[in-house]
Amino acid sequence: MFPIRDTVPSKNYPIVTHALIAVNIICFLIQISQGRDFDHFAYIYGLVPARYTVPQIAEYFTFGQQAFAFFSFMFLHGGFMHILGNMWFLYIFGDNVEDRLGHFRYFLFYILCGLLSGLSHFFLNLHSNLPTIGASGAIAGVMGAYFILHPTSKILTLVPILIIPFFFEIPAFFFIGIWFVFQFISATASHGEVSGIAWWAHIGGFVFGIILLKLFRAFPSTGIFENLSHATEKKKTFSLQVIRPTGPLDDLNLYGTIHVSPYEIQSGTKKLVNIPLGFQKRFYRVAIPPGIEPGSNLRLKNLGKFKPDGQRGDLFLKVVVEER
Repeated sequence: MFPIRDTVPSKNYPIVTHALIAVNIICFLIQISQGRDFDHFAYIYGLVPARYTVPQIAEYFTFGQQAFAFFSFMFLHGGFMHILGNMWFLYIFGDNVEDRLGHFRYFLFYILCGLLSGLSHFFLNLHSNLPTIGASGAIAGVMGAYFILHPTSKILTLVPILIIPFFFEIPAFFFIGIWFVFQFISATASHGEVSGIAWWAHIGGFVFGIILLKLFRAFPSTGIFENLSHATEKKKTFSLQVIRPTGPLDDLNLYGTIHVSPYEIQSGTKKLVNIPLGFQKRFYRVAIPPGIEPGSNLRLKNLGKFKPDGQRGDLFLKVVVEER
């Protein structure tokens, strides 16, 4: 299962989420520029529990290096697929959590989730000499917060069956719940064994993400950070929308809704819509002209039901305005 996006629109541009993605990419580029010293770089700036618990190893590091590693480890990655997967999950789930917490609180939340996930791994692997790197623990905290904030939202998920891509909208509580169960099973199955994946960091990040969300929401954002949220409000809705049309049995036409923002009503826009009809899941580009009246219907010819004689109805999409 590969998530494409969630169905909860964020009201503000996720500037912190995008900045974190950019920083992670820059750090990864610095890593790969090390060439043959890649592993040494990861050992210096990654989280290595034995560096703190084994005196013979600890004596080679300064206090500053030891403290910094608890933060730097969450910005390093082991390879292209590692950073790609992490950054995509952060992109999918981070914007909605940032929306609810505000930019500044979200940044603190992310860093604390990463730190606490590292501590979870540290205390359960005190003598491990393997470097732990990656943003997975911090992102697990973001997923934990999303799990609480938007449990009934849908995750548009790509599920390849053989070579055919199928798209399903899976409830967030189920998608994230399955993810967490997999982390827990993997952690318990690898207990006592050497593993290249910090499963307990994922679990710790997720649990602490839920706890920190409760604490952070008790302290509302005010002042300059609230003004920043107003300045970063989005003007557009999702470019990709899933539409599930319906219609009476005696009507060849089908009916659905397409969501736009007040700005898009004025300026016009184009949307890519996925319309599942039975086993057909096709994409269509829909143009919404500027100045269209809210509640108007867009007619997509020959996308309705079939008659036995081969005739086909149309698909009507009602334009619905989402207030930002």
